[in-house]
Amino acid sequence: MRASEGKPMPRLPGLVSGEELEPGWELEMALRRYRAFIFLLTFLLYASFHLSRKPISIVKGELHKHCAAGDEAEPRFNGPSSSTRRGPTHWLLNNVTVTETDCGWAPFDKNNYQQLLGALDYSFLCAYAIGMYLSGIIGERLPIRYYLTFGMLASGAFTALFGLGYFYNIHRLGFYVVTQIINGLVQTTGWPSVVTCLSNWFGKGRRGLIMGIWNSHTSVGNILGSLIAGYWVSTCWGLSFIVPGAIVAAMGLVCFLFLIEHPKDIKCSSTLPTHSRVSENGVNRFRMQKQSTHSEKNGPLDPELQCLLLSDGKISLHPSHIVVLPGDSSGSMAAISFTGALRIPGVIEFSLCLLFAKLVSYTFLFWLPLYITNVDHLDAKKAGELSTLFDVGGIFGGILAGVISDRLEKRASTCGLMLLLAAPTLYVFSSVSKMGLEATIAMLLLSGALVSGPYALITTAVSADLGTHNSLKGNSHALSTVTAIIDGTGSVGAALGPLLAGLISPSGWSNVFYMLMFADACALLFLIRLIHKELSCPGPTAGIQAPLKEH
Repeated sequence: MRASEGKPMPRLPGLVSGEELEPGWELEMALRRYRAFIFLLTFLLYASFHLSRKPISIVKGELHKHCAAGDEAEPRFNGPSSSTRRGPTHWLLNNVTVTETDCGWAPFDKNNYQQLLGALDYSFLCAYAIGMYLSGIIGERLPIRYYLTFGMLASGAFTALFGLGYFYNIHRLGFYVVTQIINGLVQTTGWPSVVTCLSNWFGKGRRGLIMGIWNSHTSVGNILGSLIAGYWVSTCWGLSFIVPGAIVAAMGLVCFLFLIEHPKDIKCSSTLPTHSRVSENGVNRFRMQKQSTHSEKNGPLDPELQCLLLSDGKISLHPSHIVVLPGDSSGSMAAISFTGALRIPGVIEFSLCLLFAKLVSYTFLFWLPLYITNVDHLDAKKAGELSTLFDVGGIFGGILAGVISDRLEKRASTCGLMLLLAAPTLYVFSSVSKMGLEATIAMLLLSGALVSGPYALITTAVSADLGTHNSLKGNSHALSTVTAIIDGTGSVGAALGPLLAGLISPSGWSNVFYMLMFADACALLFLIRLIHKELSCPGPTAGIQAPLKEH
């Protein structure tokens, strides 16, 4: 906001009108409140995205129910005489005749149901992967708040539209595939937007821990989505989509009303002052500069804390606290190109690693409830509830990866270690999960931690590190594009994983686990060069902070 606009500046939390504000702990506390608010808000926003993705995996067990051979679309009557047969069930729901067979919901009640369900996953994830490459580029050129709000409202609408197929008795595969494709495209607005917003507010210090905790929104959203979808799956699976869709749309309105994209939107900028003369004209922006103390000379100050301005014009300032910045038009930097982002050291390696890591994670996301149903012989609701343990393990895995990478200051090595342990863990999971429910619970927690840890670290802290790489020379416009490239490449794997699982699972679930173990090995392979560089070159995140050579 420029001084010439004559608008009152927003008040900082915790300040009383007319109170004298000294450049000390009051400023730091105010900044912390803003950061905590943005942390919580972006956490809830993206958790709602994942909440809307989970129902399809829960409902799969209801879309197709196991029938005896030859009973497809010709269900058996579970009465006194098991040989008695009847046609499909018809009943009225809101004046609409709903048709369902004992083998599930047409067209998913046939022998090829796994391929059809895999097509639903693939259509969503393939659209998501393609759209992600464009989303980051578009997002850097539009206000994040508007862009994210549009995506959440549209995503809520198309998630609910899938559920309306139940109430309007729709049995055409094309309807569900097209709905999934459009939903996948609009959901690409989410990830680049929330990562960019969070990175605007938090510097590099303890980024792994902060983003490890924050990235648990993925697991929290999956857990809530499983519980909400599971509540209605056996009675009215249409609501398993409509209710999450309504939640996403409601959070879109919250985003529009309350999201603060950048500290500069509350008179705070992360760029240090470059001019020291005092001015009160309407051309330049003003900001706060703390007086230097002896302790500050010995260590760097928090950039946002240095520049946090007053909440209104009633607080007196000494002129030495005010500095002038040039107008936005004179100091802006152009958004980075797609090829320019690829030239940042580490982007290609981490992108390819995430392709295989996300393949494993999303195969569990979309197929785990059906696997539990088949192996442990549980109904769809109980299988959905049990599958949430994988996400509980993912919460701890993401936080653990962040803490270790911060302590060691080696992102690639941390990911490599967890990938190395994940492959044998998956083999054990495939073997012991058939031994009983207790073994399944233990392996779900452990597998969730090791599978989700690298995925969480790469999509958050690593993406933020690369998006603010030294070679960018302070160009903040690169973060959204880098995030979109890394997550977009990972989403290619996310699309392939469930598709391959649908094609391979008819030959046995063991083969699906072999495919997942091979994917983990490939993910580790693409990090070998960066791991070697981190271990051989001392210094923080040596593998991804090497300077970019000029051409």
